[in-house]
Amino acid sequence: MDVSADDLAEAFSSQLLPPSVENIDAEDDGNPQLVTEYVNDIYKYMRALEMKYSIRENHLDKQTEITGKMRSILIDWLVQVHLRFHLLQETLYLTVAILDRYLQEKHVQRSRLQLVGVAAMFIAAKYEEMFAPEVGDFVYITDNAYSKKDILRMEMIMLDTLAFNLGRPLPLHFLRRYSKAGNADAMMHTLAKYLMELSLPEYNMVHIAPSKLAAAALCLAMKLLDEASWTSTLVYYSFYEEAQLLPVMKQFCVLIQKSEKAKLQAVRMKYASSKFMKISMIPELKLQHVEELSKESE
Repeated sequence: MDVSADDLAEAFSSQLLPPSVENIDAEDDGNPQLVTEYVNDIYKYMRALEMKYSIRENHLDKQTEITGKMRSILIDWLVQVHLRFHLLQETLYLTVAILDRYLQEKHVQRSRLQLVGVAAMFIAAKYEEMFAPEVGDFVYITDNAYSKKDILRMEMIMLDTLAFNLGRPLPLHFLRRYSKAGNADAMMHTLAKYLMELSLPEYNMVHIAPSKLAAAALCLAMKLLDEASWTSTLVYYSFYEEAQLLPVMKQFCVLIQKSEKAKLQAVRMKYASSKFMKISMIPELKLQHVEELSKESE
């Protein structure tokens, strides 16, 4: 009996997986864009990169004029700018990553914090977008608080500080993989994205690894919408047991609880639109389970 190379490859790959783990890439064989032969190695490399380019807890301690609250206000404004420019989701996450990595390395005056935020988005847009906004657009959005020369100079300083290393993995990258492993539907995936974005302005969550943030967001989204369990397949592909995710899930629940009355509303209002399935307004976010988890974290 003749056995094809594809059959042999599938048999070999299935032997490498534990019996309880689904091969989520089985149906993608032959698709060159999904590189099934390398995808697990790629995500292993991304987990190494997130450690290499990590954000330290309390990374603003060396700053004398910048506080966590100022950072939150800046990011809330950047969310609005990002929405106004109709940029990719990756651009927003990369903007925040560049901002925090710079702030943990260089002292920044309070009067120049917005300039650092604008330059971070300018860099991120060039990295991610097909058609990035021009520097003049960022001058306009700051109401001419900074000139083109100011932004371009800050861009050079920031890139030099980061040694042009912009490859820190984003939570979105991991969420897409986990959503595939968990057979998450569109609503689950969108709710997880909302939770991750709610965390962006939160100074006490900056240090959480992108892979862990994404896993916790999806795990909570699955529980709130479907009471689904964190399966062995999700454990295998995410490298996180549910118990490891619980502290971050509790932090998400606190954010949900305070989001309605919070002063910073950019993310919540963004996800109240039909484009995002009005996910920030769904009744599941008021469930008893959210309240119980948020109290546990206090």
